Amino acid sequence: MARGLDLDLVEVAPMANPPVCRIMDYGKFRYEEAQKAKEARKKSTNVTVKEVKFRPKIGKGDFDTKVRHLIEFIEEGHKVKVTLQFRGREMAHPELGAKILDQVIETVGPMAKVENQARLEGRSMSMVLAPDKKAQEAMKKAAEEAEVQAQADAEADAAAAQAEADADADE
Repeated sequence: MARGLDLDLVEVAPMANPPVCRIMDYGKFRYEEAQKAKEARKKSTNVTVKEVKFRPKIGKGDFDTKVRHLIEFIEEGHKVKVTLQFRGREMAHPELGAKILDQVIETVGPMAKVENQARLEGRSMSMVLAPDKKAQEAMKKAAEEAEVQAQADAEADAAAAQAEADADADE
């Protein structure tokens, strides 16, 4: 039957009693399976852990720059390890490090959730932040709605200005 249809006879379940065979185009079947596997690989996300290092005596500008990079990493879907390194006598004041890590959490806001709380390990204090997908989607949706509202307001202002210009022209 398979030869008559110009197709292949493929054994699907050799361990079944009796063995199960199917008449199909085996080349086409292999191609479709390869395409499904390729699509599955494309959909899978590769989560990496990025690291951002801070110091207890960091300046405001440096802090803002590092937090901006941290936010970019989180938006890309990466986990971020925030490390605070102590040197010398800075070890006597771990509360300063905890204060900076709290500022990072406060600045990042709902965009990320704390996966591992800050803890002191030797001369460094570290924590891990993971992206919070639901919060990011909600923020994007709110931003889009605000943009649509701003565009509608701009159009209304333009229409009002046009009506005013028409009224002045009629006088």
